[in-house]
Amino acid sequence: MVHWLRNSKTASFILLVLRVWLGWQWMVDGFKKLTGPEPFDASGFMKGAIAHPVAGPAGNVLYGPYNAFLQHIALPGSGFFSFLVKWGEFLVGLGLILGTLTTAAAFFALLMNFMYLFAGTVSTNPLDVLIGVLILFAGFNAGKWGGDYWVVPWIRRTVRGWFGKSKGGTELKS
Repeated sequence: MVHWLRNSKTASFILLVLRVWLGWQWMVDGFKKLTGPEPFDASGFMKGAIAHPVAGPAGNVLYGPYNAFLQHIALPGSGFFSFLVKWGEFLVGLGLILGTLTTAAAFFALLMNFMYLFAGTVSTNPLDVLIGVLILFAGFNAGKWGGDYWVVPWIRRTVRGWFGKSKGGTELKS
């Protein structure tokens, strides 16, 4: 399956549709947070997740470290995390739609999806995770019909130029 996702032209077209659809969802949500009539503030969401943590069948808190992170780090820094959420959602969406830095965008989309799931928000997150995993596993093929067609080779050449040659002009051996 992963071989097909990474190499098939058919897969690249299917991934294009999935990528643009998922990117649109992220971009619209981020855009609403960026331009809404009230400034976006994630502290209410964090307070709700702390007050009502995800519990197991015995009533025990399932994601204790995540809840501690929310309570002791994210909530006191809610302004910074609100900034990260609204811009993160918008930029992830833009990256997926344009197919530029697609794997990075899919990774950060998955990271945000899991943060919402750890907080107990189901919504469309399971579907978004499924599509995000397909895009992430596909790697370059997911952004082949987008900006990655030009950006990824340029990044590879640039990085190779920085690290691939020694002072004498010969390539470094690994």
